[in-house]
Amino acid sequence: DVQLQASGGGLVQAGGSLRLSCAASGFTFDDYDIGWFRQAPGKEREGVSCISSRHGITYHADSVKGRFTISRDNAKNTVTVQMNSLKPEDTAVYYCAAEHHPVGSGYGCYVFPDLYDYWGQGTQVTVSS
Repeated sequence: DVQLQASGGGLVQAGGSLRLSCAASGFTFDDYDIGWFRQAPGKEREGVSCISSRHGITYHADSVKGRFTISRDNAKNTVTVQMNSLKPEDTAVYYCAAEHHPVGSGYGCYVFPDLYDYWGQGTQVTVSS
């Protein structure tokens, strides 16, 4: 069975840091881009960061650029996102997701939710002011 297990969320004060992890199983991890999305109450799901399958090319939304860093370990089938200088507006449920990236279809990744094939269950991040 395909599984994406997100972990690492919690409660932190503004300016603090958290490290989210996404552990994947049940599919060929190396063939998939991994994205992180978040959804706050009453808001649409927002793409935060992604990392491409083979070349490790990353993308970060403007709202988190310079504060979040995504990385992957294909040997361990995991993706992490280091979140620094957290702000109250970062409060949301964070989801990791996997998108199949066929060979020859380009190098980068995208954070459009409809592109993603598999989703994890989410982890809550709460940043207090």
